[in-house]
Amino acid sequence: MDRKHSVAKPTHNRWLIPPAALAIHLAIGQVYAFSVFNLPLSRILGVSESVAADWRLTTIGWIFSIAIVFLGLSAAVFGKWLEREGPRKAMFVSAICFSGGFFVSALGVYLHNIWLVYLGYGVFGGIGLGIGYISPVSTLIKWFPDRPGMATGMAIMGFGGGAMIGSPLTVALLNHFSSATSVGVWETMLVMGSIYFCLMMIGVFLVRVPPKDWLPAGFVPSMNNANKMITNNHVNADVALKTPQFWLLWVMLMVNVTAGIGILSQASPMIQEMFPATVTPESAAVFVALLSFFNLAGRFLWSSFSDKIGRKLVYGIYFGLGLTLYALVPSLGSLSTEFWFIAASAVIMTMYGGGFSTIPAYWCYLFGTFQGGAIHGRLLTAWSTAGILGPVLVNYIRQMQIDAGVPAAQAYSVTMYIMAGLLLIGFLCNLAVKEVDKRHHMKF
Repeated sequence: MDRKHSVAKPTHNRWLIPPAALAIHLAIGQVYAFSVFNLPLSRILGVSESVAADWRLTTIGWIFSIAIVFLGLSAAVFGKWLEREGPRKAMFVSAICFSGGFFVSALGVYLHNIWLVYLGYGVFGGIGLGIGYISPVSTLIKWFPDRPGMATGMAIMGFGGGAMIGSPLTVALLNHFSSATSVGVWETMLVMGSIYFCLMMIGVFLVRVPPKDWLPAGFVPSMNNANKMITNNHVNADVALKTPQFWLLWVMLMVNVTAGIGILSQASPMIQEMFPATVTPESAAVFVALLSFFNLAGRFLWSSFSDKIGRKLVYGIYFGLGLTLYALVPSLGSLSTEFWFIAASAVIMTMYGGGFSTIPAYWCYLFGTFQGGAIHGRLLTAWSTAGILGPVLVNYIRQMQIDAGVPAAQAYSVTMYIMAGLLLIGFLCNLAVKEVDKRHHMKF
């Protein structure tokens, strides 16, 4: 597990590294499908229906929230450790924590102790999420200095697609284990923990770090380029925190995720309330699935496109086009057809996903790759912040509007304008990003 044992030979095929990253991200991406457990968890005692002693959905909802908070915290705390110990050990620890979280949660469900479930999936699972999320990223960038956006896009696309595996797997296992006396949750968690551990271990065995000063054949590093923000220097993670560039990226990621997750968290009720005459719960579910697909596709397409035109320009498109679409959503919601609302939401979702996959290449070109995992981990605290801020903005402002007598179809208008304002802040932050001052560069 030591870093020195994972250094590849100069002839190692670098295309074996993306599958290693995918093995990790497809597993931990299950977190996006955790809501499939919500209703069964609310019927642990009653089985066929909830009884008074069963957990309420509001209580169960904290499991996901705790996991996302610990994702951001662990990514920030263990980033430097990852760079020191290497991705193989970090991926192994991630596998232990993430799968172990399922096992502890299974015990909590069996004993009907919600605090054990919080500790299991929330804390241990969240730590596994954070370490697993950042483990392959800086390694991929080192293997693909010529195409960092494409490489990180492939891995982070896997995180977005994890729910496409996790959701049907959970449903199939719940159906298999359910009986007249059990909803099958704790049994499902034990099996899923085992399956995901095996999948993540594939990544552990496949991952390698490139030899020192390795470069792809025929690749010549570019010198600083104003459009693509390329650097050949490196900045220590602790020093990076003292630069305005870090905090500009932090705000940019936070507002982009806040805006996207705000729509994603309320997609089904939003489209039903805006188009009550034509949208049914079933068609709203199709809308949610469609948004998930565009979230997934955007992670690869936008990050790959950024290899062509540069990270700063791509983020400028995210914010410029995004704030325009958010400002138009209230008007689109008043049309007789939902087509244009769906189209605008789909584009917004591609940029939500693209923001995650493009940010690693952005910080790489500003701070270098020496402690990239640590820098990326600290940036992900913006995700934790947005995970709370986005849903709160949508839910509470909507309720305030309805309490004030505003029709449900118009209750999201204020929120959409606020989201547009947040993206304007992100647009200005992106404009302000420039090369890191030479005094922050490491001396080797």
